Amino acid sequence: MSSSSTAIPPEPAQYLQTWADVLGQVLGEISGSAMPCALLTEAPAGLTPAADDDFRVLATSSGAVRGEMSLRLPAASVVRLAQIFMSEPAAPAAEATAEQREAVLELLRQAGGLAATAIAASLGEVQLRLEAAPAAPSWPAALTAWLRAGDDSPTAPLLEIHLSAALVATLRVEAPPPAAAAPTPPVEAEPAPAAPAAPLAPHDERVNLGVLMDVEMSVTLRFGSRQLLLREVLDLNPGSVVELDRQVQEPVDMLLDGRVVARGELVVMGGNYGMRVTEVAPAG
Repeated sequence: MSSSSTAIPPEPAQYLQTWADVLGQVLGEISGSAMPCALLTEAPAGLTPAADDDFRVLATSSGAVRGEMSLRLPAASVVRLAQIFMSEPAAPAAEATAEQREAVLELLRQAGGLAATAIAASLGEVQLRLEAAPAAPSWPAALTAWLRAGDDSPTAPLLEIHLSAALVATLRVEAPPPAAAAPTPPVEAEPAPAAPAAPLAPHDERVNLGVLMDVEMSVTLRFGSRQLLLREVLDLNPGSVVELDRQVQEPVDMLLDGRVVARGELVVMGGNYGMRVTEVAPAG
């Protein structure tokens, strides 16, 4: 696999470093020995290409920081992390079991709880929801990085991380610069009464939207949804029909990072599907 590198801006880099620190903390507490987790901006040589047996986890952030983070773990990394989490001896395995995947998901959820607490200290309250994902995310990655747990040995667990454009944009938003300080009055002059300090607005209210206008974001049209049992998914084959929960005449949803931002009518334009907007969701 050819290596690639990513120039990570300071704010997303700090976010990713927080994840590296808390994952290393959880692994160290479980194993009883230090197991630091390194943040890498270049794909490690031992990382295998994407494969069908990869384990993918989607971390959705809401609150002061909004957006999505996708994690890809090769099967060998899932096995090793699960063995650490379940206090089992290290042993190579051809593939990860369902129990090991559940163990790794619980491990990442514990790390996510610590990450949310750490992020809240500087950016405000954050809610993180981690769920297993059936496939790679539909949105294009705005930033890619890698985490390596433990030393740099060939068997060290590796995680590939993709951040959505919305998450990167939220992390890079900066508050307006403070106003210039007034010049110090002469000693003999009467000091002017101090003006009351303006209360700080919540994080979301201080966003300078100008820095976001050129950020490319991926939107998705949703025609409906349906919950399937695992056995029903495994029974799917070419020609199978899956009935959705939405009538033909009902509007379709436009989603941005999982949130409905508009609804409208399905149209066809130049041989491509499109949507004529009939309703826009209120901001907030």
